[in-house]
Amino acid sequence: MKTVVFDLDGTLADTSADLIAAANACFEARGLGPLLDKELDKSTAFRGGRAMLTLGYSRLERSDLAELVESDYPRLLSFYGEHIDNETFFYPGAVSAVERLRSNGFKTSICTNKPEGLARTLMSRLGASDLFDALIGADTLPVRKPNPTPLFEAVSRSGGVVDRSVLIGDTETDEKTARAAGVPLVLVGFGPEGDAVKRLNPDHILNDYKDLQAVVEALIA
Repeated sequence: MKTVVFDLDGTLADTSADLIAAANACFEARGLGPLLDKELDKSTAFRGGRAMLTLGYSRLERSDLAELVESDYPRLLSFYGEHIDNETFFYPGAVSAVERLRSNGFKTSICTNKPEGLARTLMSRLGASDLFDALIGADTLPVRKPNPTPLFEAVSRSGGVVDRSVLIGDTETDEKTARAAGVPLVLVGFGPEGDAVKRLNPDHILNDYKDLQAVVEALIA
């Protein structure tokens, strides 16, 4: 069975504003005010909670940076979980592209480094849970991307086979995952890195979700 595996943050949906809001809530709880900007720091948001906290506290040159990050990380996750879909949105055409794949016999799944519970909550809030046959998060297995095991599991749980699958992503983590798994790689050109993803030499750069089916059919064939 042909399978398309999607990354989530920065690939299917722009989650950056809600992620940055969660980090800023941690800073504000310490009376520091918002230390991150929703536009200027967007790329850091897609690298995870600890990366955002580290960036914010590094701007204050705190000597206790590591301790602050670990102390605030649970608070960040809690705030984010409560406000997970305030400003998050699917990229234009993403939902219809997934629906089109499924109507043409493809299996679809998500392989993300977002904690599984948060990923499932987000998909539910956005009304998209039924669009994917499987969802593998950062804590579903003992390992996470770029280890290829989560991708293999996403394919297996969706009922597909690895040698007829493709990964759709947006970052170097996805590039390393696809290469380790030996599957074709498509990187989106509208994600956090924009055209800079060309440096990763993907098998294809996707600039519009309307082209997705033709692209994956060519790569899997």
